[in-house]
Amino acid sequence: MPAYVIVETNVHDPEQYEQYKAASPGAVHAGGGRFVARGGELAVLEGDWEPSRLVILEFPDLETAKRWYESAEYEDAKKLREGAANLRMVAVAGV
Repeated sequence: MPAYVIVETNVHDPEQYEQYKAASPGAVHAGGGRFVARGGELAVLEGDWEPSRLVILEFPDLETAKRWYESAEYEDAKKLREGAANLRMVAVAGV
C-alpha cells in the first residue's frame, strides 16, 4: 500500500532554500517517490493550523519512504536547507 510523506515547511532564508528545492526532486525520485503537492496554494478548512508551505510525497510503501529519508541522496539535499527552513515531517501509510 502506498505511503505519504507530509511536510510542513517554514522558510527563513528563501535564497538558500531554493538550493534545497533544486536538489530534492532528484533525491525523491532516486528513493522511489514522487511529488503529489509541492508548495501550491492551500486553504485551511478547519482548525487553526496555518502552514506557510506544504509538500506531499508518495512512495510505494512506508518502508520505502523511511529508506528514502535515510538515503545518502536525501542527506545531501538536507544539508542544503540547514539554517534555511524548519520542517515538520511525517510518513503515513495510505489505504
